[in-house]
Amino acid sequence: MTTLPTPGRAGSGSERGAEAVQGAAGTAPDSGSTGAGRTVHAGAAPVWRRVLAQTTFEARAILRNGEQLLVTVIVPVVVLVGLTRTTAVRLDTDGLSRIDFLAPGVLALAVMTTSFVSQAIASAFDRRNGVLRLLSTTPLGRGGLLAGKVLGVLGVELVQIVVIGVCAVLLGWRPDPVGILPAVLAVLLGTAAFTSLALLAAGTLRAEAVLAVANLALLVLAVAGGVVVPASQLPGPLANVALLLPSGALGEALRGAFLDGGVPAWSVVVLLGWTAALGWGAGRLFRWH
Repeated sequence: MTTLPTPGRAGSGSERGAEAVQGAAGTAPDSGSTGAGRTVHAGAAPVWRRVLAQTTFEARAILRNGEQLLVTVIVPVVVLVGLTRTTAVRLDTDGLSRIDFLAPGVLALAVMTTSFVSQAIASAFDRRNGVLRLLSTTPLGRGGLLAGKVLGVLGVELVQIVVIGVCAVLLGWRPDPVGILPAVLAVLLGTAAFTSLALLAAGTLRAEAVLAVANLALLVLAVAGGVVVPASQLPGPLANVALLLPSGALGEALRGAFLDGGVPAWSVVVLLGWTAALGWGAGRLFRWH
């Protein structure tokens, strides 16, 4: 099972913290120097600029790391190409081509890898190394830090969707343009739910435990959570359980968007419910150090 890197492999916590603080502190350009040689700053940059700097940092931290890039982009592409081209795995596509059947589910899987697994592990090790506590005391603040993390996730997901979408089109996928806006809604709802889950895990568990739990949860949900394969095709009671999970709701939402032109109401209810519950839990239980 592929695991995302720990800070010791992707850069020490102090290095990551120092790099992040350069943007998070958000000081404006120098306005001059005093006679004693001290530089005088105009003050903190506007809030939007601080959040933008943190967003850029969060997205680059994922995309420039080889192992995270493997999990967030390459693995979903391999799953898409492998299941589309192989005949060893039998799929009930309900009369659809394999690529039309699989593409929405693989996009859902990609959203999960970034908003949950990658974010949970990165935040957990940042908390252990004191990076979160350091950033929360800068002008960026806790709210700006969380906003930067969420927007950074969305930025990486945009890259994922473009890469996976291009590969799917080359394999013969022809999505109905009517489904694009509902799909955007589904991605936003899924991102909210899984980012809330990531922050809850990262803020309450030890970093090493998050590393194991996040990867194991991704594997279980990918196989039995109604993501790539619809919940209706899962055996026995799993079919009903998957519909209540955020993974199953996200998979059904994207399939509904691209295959039927709309997001099922039940998927919206489930994702909003999980977002509210997990967000409340993260807000109450998250520890910054």
